[in-house]
Amino acid sequence: MRVINQTDEVPEKDIPLRDDIRLLGRILGDTIREQEGEDVYGLVESVRQTSIRFHRDQDEAARDELQSLLNGMSPRQTTRIIRAFSYFSHLSNIAEDQHHIRRNRAHELAGSAPRAGSMAHALLRAEEAGIDADRLDAFFAEALICPVLTAHPTEVRRKSSLNREMDIAQLLAERERVQMTPEEEEACAEALRRAVLTLWQTSLLRWTKRTVIDEVQNGISFYDHTFLRELPRLYALLEDRLALLDPDEARGEVPPFLRMGSWMGGDRDGNPFVTADIVSETLRLQSTQALKFYLEELHALGGELSLNRRNVRLSDALGELAERSPDRSINRQDEPYRRAITGIYARLAATARGLGQAEALRHAVGDAPPYASAAEFKAELDIIHDSLTANGSAVLARGRLRQLRYAVAVFGFHLASLDLRQNSDVHERMVGELLEAAIPGTGYGGLDEEGRIALLLEDLKTARPLGSAFIGYSDETTGELAIMRTAAEAHRKYGATSMPNCIISKADGVSDILEVAVLLKEVGLLRPLDGGLDVNIIPLFETIGDLRNSVGIMDRLLALPLYKRLLESRGMVQEVMLGYSDSNKDGGFVTSGWELYKAEIGLVEVFRKHGVKLRLFHGRGGSVGRGGGPSYQAILAQPGGAVQGQIRITEQGETISGKYSNAEVGRRNLETLAAATLEATLLQPDIAAPRRDYLTAMEELSGHAFKAYRDLVYETKGFEDYFWESTVITEIASLNIGSRPSSRKKTRSIEDLRAIPWVFSWAQCRLMLPGWYGFGSAVQAWLAEHPDSGSESEPNGGMAMLRAMHREWPFFQTLLSNMDMVLAKSNIAIASRYAGLVTDPHLRRGVFDRIKGEWQGSIDALLAITGQDSLLEGNPLLARSIRNRFPYLDPLNHVQVELLRRHRADSDEEYVLRGIQLTINGIAAGLRNSG
Repeated sequence: MRVINQTDEVPEKDIPLRDDIRLLGRILGDTIREQEGEDVYGLVESVRQTSIRFHRDQDEAARDELQSLLNGMSPRQTTRIIRAFSYFSHLSNIAEDQHHIRRNRAHELAGSAPRAGSMAHALLRAEEAGIDADRLDAFFAEALICPVLTAHPTEVRRKSSLNREMDIAQLLAERERVQMTPEEEEACAEALRRAVLTLWQTSLLRWTKRTVIDEVQNGISFYDHTFLRELPRLYALLEDRLALLDPDEARGEVPPFLRMGSWMGGDRDGNPFVTADIVSETLRLQSTQALKFYLEELHALGGELSLNRRNVRLSDALGELAERSPDRSINRQDEPYRRAITGIYARLAATARGLGQAEALRHAVGDAPPYASAAEFKAELDIIHDSLTANGSAVLARGRLRQLRYAVAVFGFHLASLDLRQNSDVHERMVGELLEAAIPGTGYGGLDEEGRIALLLEDLKTARPLGSAFIGYSDETTGELAIMRTAAEAHRKYGATSMPNCIISKADGVSDILEVAVLLKEVGLLRPLDGGLDVNIIPLFETIGDLRNSVGIMDRLLALPLYKRLLESRGMVQEVMLGYSDSNKDGGFVTSGWELYKAEIGLVEVFRKHGVKLRLFHGRGGSVGRGGGPSYQAILAQPGGAVQGQIRITEQGETISGKYSNAEVGRRNLETLAAATLEATLLQPDIAAPRRDYLTAMEELSGHAFKAYRDLVYETKGFEDYFWESTVITEIASLNIGSRPSSRKKTRSIEDLRAIPWVFSWAQCRLMLPGWYGFGSAVQAWLAEHPDSGSESEPNGGMAMLRAMHREWPFFQTLLSNMDMVLAKSNIAIASRYAGLVTDPHLRRGVFDRIKGEWQGSIDALLAITGQDSLLEGNPLLARSIRNRFPYLDPLNHVQVELLRRHRADSDEEYVLRGIQLTINGIAAGLRNSG
């Protein structure tokens, strides 16, 4: 395959990207020719060239020719075509990621001003705003930034494929950065050919259902090549940048404000496969990964620090550390640093054995006591650092040792903080069962909210547990309490940061939060007598109604003296999680975004009133329909006071591999989170609140958008049938890409469908409906009610008002920017072919015509407000990338539609379902952030 012949002139800076894509396309084409024969290669080229001709010239004859080519293929040819176009999308993604790295390096080499999203840019802005060193130090001391990896079923790539793609990325980087001899260049080219050939010969699909532990191991794999190495590197770079701000002031290491979290192995909401044993195994696997890394780094560090006592001075503490080592080798008697390190190694190996982990790859030199905590381990590393620094060898302390010390500070013995999440309905049933067994006739389930709160508060005043070892409880209650006991044990084994959070899905009342408090008391994680609470109790507000009620619920909760006392043991910090996915499915893109924004404003005010610090946990997905989009702009678009140095954000599905499979890209994404949080915390309060008339206008726009969305999705007769027939939702369930079902219940109801497959399905048919539907109707209705009046400089209605909102209000800018991106990825002509799968012609025409009209109306409104002549006019690189991908996506969509037609006609041919699954993979790769 070859890259598209550009119809527009490629900027000089983007020529390397074009060349990389051409190189990878050529290698892929050669691989197809060699492996599949000239006939398949010729067909791939015919499809490619015909699709390009149609997109370039809008040639209807080319479209008909393309359909004829694709419809006339044999099953074997169909599969090969799908794989060819799918792999081209994957390879193009690799090239684009490498180009982003290349452009960042070019800016740095040229001495350009720091770019937005970098810590250098954030610190420069802070300096210009007069933020002194003390305020910066206070920020990092109190901050908590935590990306939380979740295992949602939109990652369609296998780890085997991801590993080869990382190899290709590394080889492209070497070609860019290393001046190669002809022999070296040929060796690199051959290595690329090997990697592409291996990809071609590796199955794109999983043939067995993923288990929870599969998901856990997949998530852990990103630590080995990205998080464990790149996060300490980010800390070291930040430490050096802060030192430059005040060279005369001695600064220590940066506090571990940026940490990792995970839901993999702890999220039970709708996943019956997460048990106490699974949670325990997850914790063991995470800890094993961390300690394995530390042991390897200690071994390498011992090889580096061959300092002889005759040539260096050392601190008394270092001398004592060396003497305590079980290392009695005569060869190292004069090498105190090595002896100290072998002693540390021995203690860490003993710690690993005590935690049930396999023996280290290299045996310790002798027996030594295990560490009681990761802090004790780091304290001994600090002795080495302090001795080197105090005795003229500070540069040695700034290498591997500094990276290891930061790693231990951040990852401890637990690697990532594992969240527990469960639905409030489960907690309600558990508490009701425990109360009924302890106090017969309580009738907890029949009480109103006030009655429940009173009963729960009464129980929380006493240390007496409700449960009894002599009573048999339901499997649900027994299993859930076992998980909570596992959390208590994890605190003892791995430290309190190993499992610091309990999240309550579908929280809609104060009693939902108090129920969890009662359950935590049962396992010793809440102690009523001293007011101790060992984990954060976090309500998750998901639907539009929940978001609207969230402020009142938290106001009532924080007014309870008993609960306020518990928060004192948590540093007077209360976390609240906001759900982007379900609120979008419930109320549409515009209303979801607006209700989230309003909820944040209200929560900020309520928490300030009660003297409690707010930490928001943003449950975002990869796609715009699930709260996705650029993280930097999203954080800066939060209302003033919503980011108080503390923020947690989910990283879901294919977004994880897209952001973190490449180590350098991963570090820059982590840096962006830190930079945006710093700017939003220290600079955002100085930004004036939005004008009141902007808020009023947005409220009205949201109301109109909500009505349009609800009318279509929930009030149109037959819409559920339209959705299930016109998308690939049924076939997604067969992909083996997640451990839990796509629906909460065994129904076709939109209400019961999980938001992830909902959004993923609309992306596959190229409509992206959750990312824009309702906006066009909202603008049209608002303009009808508010005709133009006033001037452009002082607008008070009409289009002038909307343009001013876009120009001056970050929230509205981000809303439209994300919509701009998702509309650019949509294709109404392709979507119409999926609509053709709907068997009822009246339903098909009625629904699709409404969608098509709203799609065009939304584009027209977006362009009118932004002043653009075309979508993504302000982002030409992304526009060109999307435009050049379409000719490679369209054949996959065409084949998918035809295979869906055959599959639903009861075709039992194996290649049909397999082909559908392959097209899902390829389309997801071509669109990126689609889940």
